Amino acid sequence: MIISGGVLLAASGKTGHRNRQLGKGLQIMAEEKKPALSLKGIRKIFPGVVALDNVSIDFYPGEVHALIGENGAGKSTFIKTITGAHAPDGGTITIDGETYSAMTPALSRKHGIECIYQEFNLIDVLSAAENICYGEKLGKFVNQKQMNKIAKEIFDDFGVDINPRTLVRDLTPGHMQIVEIAKAVSKKCRVLILDEPTAPLSIAEVEILFKIVNKLRSEGVAIIFISHRLDEIFELSDRVSILRDGVYITTVMTKETNRAELIKYMVGREMTATFPPRHAQIGETALELKNLTGNKVKNISFKAHKGEVLGIAGLVGAGRTEIMKVVYGAEKKQWGSVLVNGKEVNIRSPKDALHKYGICLIPEDRKREGCFLMETISWNLVYNVLGDISKGGFVNKKKEKEIASFYGDAMRIKAPSLERTKVMTLSGGNQQKVVVGKALATKADIIIFDEPTRGIDVGAKYEIYELMNQMCEEGKCVIMVTSDMEELLGMSDRIVVFGERCLAGELTKDEFSQERILDMASTGGAAEN
Repeated sequence: MIISGGVLLAASGKTGHRNRQLGKGLQIMAEEKKPALSLKGIRKIFPGVVALDNVSIDFYPGEVHALIGENGAGKSTFIKTITGAHAPDGGTITIDGETYSAMTPALSRKHGIECIYQEFNLIDVLSAAENICYGEKLGKFVNQKQMNKIAKEIFDDFGVDINPRTLVRDLTPGHMQIVEIAKAVSKKCRVLILDEPTAPLSIAEVEILFKIVNKLRSEGVAIIFISHRLDEIFELSDRVSILRDGVYITTVMTKETNRAELIKYMVGREMTATFPPRHAQIGETALELKNLTGNKVKNISFKAHKGEVLGIAGLVGAGRTEIMKVVYGAEKKQWGSVLVNGKEVNIRSPKDALHKYGICLIPEDRKREGCFLMETISWNLVYNVLGDISKGGFVNKKKEKEIASFYGDAMRIKAPSLERTKVMTLSGGNQQKVVVGKALATKADIIIFDEPTRGIDVGAKYEIYELMNQMCEEGKCVIMVTSDMEELLGMSDRIVVFGERCLAGELTKDEFSQERILDMASTGGAAEN
């Protein structure tokens, strides 16, 4: 080990599993160094909810400090307190030797605090360079050449090949994430908050992101890393702090804990299994695609059975989501056939799919396609079944309340009131629970889950897996599009692999392996059918 600029570095220069190399050295560093950011006794109350209750955590320069907890545990509120989006009702925030009762966005940025949220905060009609330099004074006039130079220097420093002139809307999600980080770096950030940064990324893009995070750590940046993917926590972080129901539970050294212990801290109970046991019997074909082509995807053929969880694998952009939108009638079919229970059907719209043929899609993009953010939780949960509980243009309020209450409880949605709380005020994970609950209320026979547990904690994941199993036991067909390899291998009965917007192959349970799936997805396998 060597000390450089007051930051503990690994002499080997390796980026992976760096926390394994720190040992007691990090504890000594934490004792000797001053925190980059210190929060003491933070309390925040919303109507009917104590979101944070006397939370105290220190964050040190040159470390990745993971912050974990179930959905609704208070992580988002805590982060917004740091960035000045929320003013706490009690406690103090100390940075650069100055102590504040509350931050403001301007004050937070002045002290070098930058946050990258789950939803990108980029202007898609501007270039990467323009987004990075947006709001910065680079002279009397806009200097495109200087902006491009600044962006290129940062990208080169990161070791990534992104053209600064490329419009953001033309970038991959991974490159958008890098542009977000480049924005923070250009502002000389000293504390960088990453909120579920890997959710939209491919495996290769995650590796690039981790290299960048490790580089920033080696330069003394304090990084707060929020993720529901525990494997990432163990790969990247030095310490882990856990929140539960707005209360600070503990902080542990990553190398001195394990998955089971972290889950116990998060949910308040032991969970002996990641996936619930399966008892469903696989039956006859419920859905069949024959050479289905449309939405830039071609010649897709596979069968999905009653009582089965069919996993859909593939790299980001492989066409998985695109073909599911064709099946659901949200995008037009060019040619090919869709068969439901052995009969060819003509699905012209999502309304046809849902109400004529019993096909329901839980979309990947919950904010844009999954729920109505400005409406209440209750309104969202019953939206798809309003026709079933209405007569003469009037909604049966008793049935509406019964349905909303049932699925609100089933999904463990944390909110002061189902009838009064708007979805936009919920955490990302609780918004996802609303989307899933809204879909389940339809009682469809073929349910397509597109990234069903993205942004959801381990306890809620298990409950969604139980719901999937219950659907299968009822004879329903579950199709699961997921980028979570553990989820894919743990929940699927069969796996269909997508390559470059076409079918790469199919695997039975005894053929499952991560290496085989990745090889098929990256090489295209048997692409043409």
